[in-house]
Amino acid sequence: MRDVLLIFAIALGAALGIGLAGAVLLRVLRRSSITVHLSVLLTTTVIAVAVGVMAVAEAMFLSAHDLEVVLITVAAAAVVSLAVGGHFGGRLARAAVWRDQARERERQLEKGRRDLVAWVSHDLRTPLAGLRAMAEALEDRVVRDPDTVDEYHRRIRLETDRMTRLVDDLFELSRINAGALRLSLTAVPLGEVVSDALASTTPLADARRIKLIASESGWPTVAASEPELARVVANLLLNAVRYTPADGTVRIEAGREDDHAWLSVADTCGGIPPADLPRLFDIAFRGEPARTPGPGDGGASGGLGLAIVHGLVEAHGGRVEVRNTPDGCQFMVRLATA
Repeated sequence: MRDVLLIFAIALGAALGIGLAGAVLLRVLRRSSITVHLSVLLTTTVIAVAVGVMAVAEAMFLSAHDLEVVLITVAAAAVVSLAVGGHFGGRLARAAVWRDQARERERQLEKGRRDLVAWVSHDLRTPLAGLRAMAEALEDRVVRDPDTVDEYHRRIRLETDRMTRLVDDLFELSRINAGALRLSLTAVPLGEVVSDALASTTPLADARRIKLIASESGWPTVAASEPELARVVANLLLNAVRYTPADGTVRIEAGREDDHAWLSVADTCGGIPPADLPRLFDIAFRGEPARTPGPGDGGASGGLGLAIVHGLVEAHGGRVEVRNTPDGCQFMVRLATA
């Protein structure tokens, strides 16, 4: 019994020394990945066993032959332990990272939902208050002059159109975020889509004395769903016109590069603050007050226009980017060619 206790004490002392060294190493590596921590733990365990056996052997409790057999056995077990531990440690590390990223995405989505509710509440409250005031004025016969009555009717229609666009944007965004968007891809001539978007944007551009410039040729054919692609082009053009000062220029071009097509919308807005560039496609993001559309912008969309562009382009398997240019900014859309 005494020999058993002595063997236990010797093995425990040797293992404790290795365990303390492993604990110190883990503290030094505390900012490292989970895989590194698991590898250190497994290696510490294997070394502790080997050192314990060697310490007992040195105390003359094991013969040289027995020590060799035990060490070979420990080495084989170490190889299996480290291999299994490394494999599953990597899986655990990836799962932990995925959970952290999922939680971060959830926090961002929740913040986006709160921002969206705040923006939409603001954008709906203003026109609704105006509509109520004009409707009460007409109902109470406060306004009798025919020209003023006609103006009130016109403004009621404009505000109704604005809210309709906002509701349409919310519906489109909900389809994108819910994964309910189903695209029917066909060969779409990009030039025709751009021509239609220019025709609908020209009145607003003319009212703001903004020149629209489009290439006369070189328009590729892309694999896309035409209604959604038309929404992308129209939103980019409206965004450029809204933020470009009077007498400015909006230029739209396209071309083919390798196995994809590109569409560029460049304006002379003066540029976007670098801090705002990463957030430009976030829901309800408008940036600094100077870049917030006013009542004469052709119908603001609650900061949803670029978020819809981003979602629709990604649904097509493409990507959209923005960068500053010397006199403004440029949006670049890349899609697969037909």
